[in-house]
Amino acid sequence: MKLAGLKSIENAHDESVWAAAWIPATETRPALLMTGSLDETVKLWKPDELTLERTNTGHCLGVVSVAAHPSGAIAASASLDSFVRVFDVDSNTSIANLEAPPSEVWQMQFDPKGTTLAVAGGGSASVQLWNTDTWKLIATLSIPRPEGPKPSDKNSSKKFVLSVAWSPDGRRVACGSMDGTISVFDVARAKFLHHLEGHFMPVRSLVYSPADPRVLFSASDDAHVHMYDAEGKTMVAALSGHASWVLSVDASPDGAAVATGSSDRTVRLWDLSMRAAVQTMSNHGDQVWGVTFRPPGGPGPRVGRLASVSDDKSISLYDYS
Repeated sequence: MKLAGLKSIENAHDESVWAAAWIPATETRPALLMTGSLDETVKLWKPDELTLERTNTGHCLGVVSVAAHPSGAIAASASLDSFVRVFDVDSNTSIANLEAPPSEVWQMQFDPKGTTLAVAGGGSASVQLWNTDTWKLIATLSIPRPEGPKPSDKNSSKKFVLSVAWSPDGRRVACGSMDGTISVFDVARAKFLHHLEGHFMPVRSLVYSPADPRVLFSASDDAHVHMYDAEGKTMVAALSGHASWVLSVDASPDGAAVATGSSDRTVRLWDLSMRAAVQTMSNHGDQVWGVTFRPPGGPGPRVGRLASVSDDKSISLYDYS
């Protein structure tokens, strides 16, 4: 398996690019790459030339997360302004504006069926689940407070929720916190199940394996990527090699590899059969906030693609084979 650089766009945004996600292809158009930036905009790009399709405005602070509905028809952007803007991909019409208290909107992801949007709730120490038909809040998955005579404010700030991921069967939601813990929830019962231990610094990114709903990957400021059996509560492997914080992790659609982006300015490709990094890409001149594999499907050749975005304002696109 390998990555080959296809195209890089310098100054893709006016400021740091903090978020990226692929919008799945529809019957009428190919998949699009969506990026979100500190410059308060969301941009949609056409592969493989990375031609700018559209710029969306509407946030009044930096965009921290973007997410696409599995249908490819709608997408969402979350900002430091504490709003999640849900919009129609092809027309940019606003569908909903979801409001949260300050610092309670971080990463978000649609479930595999597209019925629910999960939003990492930052300082609320919870994940909010929104119904995608009504755009009403349907559940709040709260991390249990530590046992003790008197819960202090210090404890709750450590449970600040940064990242969120759905299992491919839609039955579980996992979230990563500032203190390094990962919490796993049973979605149908809106019930906390257990913590996954092993990180001691913020967990900024999580992704389940598309090939196995039990396997969860986590990226942490401790410079490690962990692979867990999220049901058995065990760490299967720790992948080390980055020189600094790991800010983003994504799993390849075939489940054979993960890619990571780090504040060491590199993108790494990890072969899961070897549990080792097989390639390091050094396209970026600053920390890499997002890596994202294109989902399979849609018109055109079935080729693998990975995109990365960085504080250096650029986007890079790679062939994955």
